Amino acid sequence: MTRARRTVAVAGVYAVLWGVVLAGCAAVPPAPPAVPPSALSPSRSQGTAPPERERQKPEGQGRADVYAADRPGMLSPVVRGFRSLVYVPNSESGTVDVIDPETYRIVRHFAVGALPQHVVPSWDLKTLWVNNNRGNSLTPIDPRTGRPGRPVPVEDPYNLYFSPDGAYALVMAERNNQLDLRDPHSMKRLRSLPLPCRGVNHGDFTADGSVFLASCEFSGDLVVVDWRTPRLIRRVHLGHMSMPQDVKLSPDGRVFYVADMERHGVWLVDAATYEVVRFMPTGRGAHGLYASRDSRHLYVSNRGEGSVSVVSFAKRKVVDVWRIPGGGSPDMGGVSADGTKLWLSGRYHGVVYVFDTRTGRVVRTIPVGAGPHGLCVYPQPGRYSLGHTGVFR
Repeated sequence: MTRARRTVAVAGVYAVLWGVVLAGCAAVPPAPPAVPPSALSPSRSQGTAPPERERQKPEGQGRADVYAADRPGMLSPVVRGFRSLVYVPNSESGTVDVIDPETYRIVRHFAVGALPQHVVPSWDLKTLWVNNNRGNSLTPIDPRTGRPGRPVPVEDPYNLYFSPDGAYALVMAERNNQLDLRDPHSMKRLRSLPLPCRGVNHGDFTADGSVFLASCEFSGDLVVVDWRTPRLIRRVHLGHMSMPQDVKLSPDGRVFYVADMERHGVWLVDAATYEVVRFMPTGRGAHGLYASRDSRHLYVSNRGEGSVSVVSFAKRKVVDVWRIPGGGSPDMGGVSADGTKLWLSGRYHGVVYVFDTRTGRVVRTIPVGAGPHGLCVYPQPGRYSLGHTGVFR
């Protein structure tokens, strides 16, 4: 979902990275379109993050839990008959490996379009979509059988989300610098929203579902979007040294957590004002974010140092660190339906890591194809999917 480790800081680096499939990102896209100043957040000095603001109470104080429907055993009737499997898109290989989580063995392997980035559950939970970024297509998978169907033409599908009401599929068109709103079934494009940033890739919704906050990795920005209109509400610049990645809402809906791969930690962003609260160091190459099944912890995959930081939602601080023996490159994945395992792709090692969430130990390392990226554990608890590798409500 991001660039490979940067070895030179020159203007042409993004063009090189687009040719490196393992990096799983597009080259630096064209300059974003101009937008009226009134649509942007108040100006800030270049390269400087907003001041720290810690005005909120910890989670769990009389607030509803946005992940209340994601508890172990709370499978929707739609998915109860589905076989539990783990779907691994191999960006460099252009394939998907399907793993049986009971035996840890690959039970199916098939080719998809060029540069598959993520495997995404549909809003209605009935389909899995493989995002073939360079192949400009989405490959559907029937989760009842684990078998792929005929690809659907879709331009630049780096990542995929769904509006909370199920009316739209939101395609993160990374190299085109825009958010494409499509029919969630046919994937026909209905409208597009150009964005004033580069490399839009991940996001999450406010608790009421009205606003979508997305990260733009190549320009160090966050964009706040009213997806119904659609229109840009605000742009928040995190600084020229930032490379924001995954986004996850806190259980009480008050704060967005945003992983930053270049700052090596997580930003906390007020979900009501969209102001930065503060920055929390986690580990080198902070990348993916996953809530535990009991809504107590946030798992942060630190791709650059082979570790997972465990953040307490209530305390808003790191309370534990799990390390991969010998190092590794934990990227994207998901939590098992019962909450006892965290599955993460090993982006630069051609493997999948399985962590025991009770002990923090790696219990399996499974060889897969080259450049594994946004793997999906499926099915998972939840009433509907908001997209990515499994964001459920």
